[in-house]
Amino acid sequence: MTFCVALLGGSFDPVHHGHVALGALFANLLRPDELRIIPAGNPWQKSALRATPEARVAMLKLAFADAGLSTALDRQEIERTTPTYTVDTLRNVRAELGPQASIVFLMGADQLQHLDTWRDWRQLFELAHIGVAARPGFSLAGAALPPAVATELQQRQASLEQLRNTPSGQAYLAQTLAVDISSTQVRAALQRGEQANSLIPRVVLDYIQQHNLYKI
Repeated sequence: MTFCVALLGGSFDPVHHGHVALGALFANLLRPDELRIIPAGNPWQKSALRATPEARVAMLKLAFADAGLSTALDRQEIERTTPTYTVDTLRNVRAELGPQASIVFLMGADQLQHLDTWRDWRQLFELAHIGVAARPGFSLAGAALPPAVATELQQRQASLEQLRNTPSGQAYLAQTLAVDISSTQVRAALQRGEQANSLIPRVVLDYIQQHNLYKI
């Protein structure tokens, strides 16, 4: 049986219900041997992160434990001193797990629509599979994607079983994630002093309040 790991990366500034739902969706669909969370260190396409790495790690642990999801936390990106590129992270995970392991990198459809702006994005498929979940307002139809990305996905669509039992190179598009939340939206609500229970887990909100995060 092929060892299968699902990777969920992101800034998680802060982690919210959408992140947890994406991890839970593929944990249920794919049944990976490990769901690994990789918080970003210095993501090159985003502005400076608001919460410290340790705060983001703490919130991630709280959120996924509260959801009953068993996860492993990978600190490689927050310990990296250079800008964070997904292709480098996947190279490291592939080197760690070996050539036969199944690696499935998870993302939302909004990320997929900008995949062609990622560094060496085609090489991602040499290192891992891509698992994508739709969000309301984001279409997985080819016309909504950059042509090069749509072409790659059409050529690589596969079943969950194929992803589970092969190392890399394929894609699975899940249409069932009806959660539309962004960390930007969460931070704005927190700054306005609004209740954010519908956006983030209660345990994360408690942590944010205890540590006085996202106030300014």
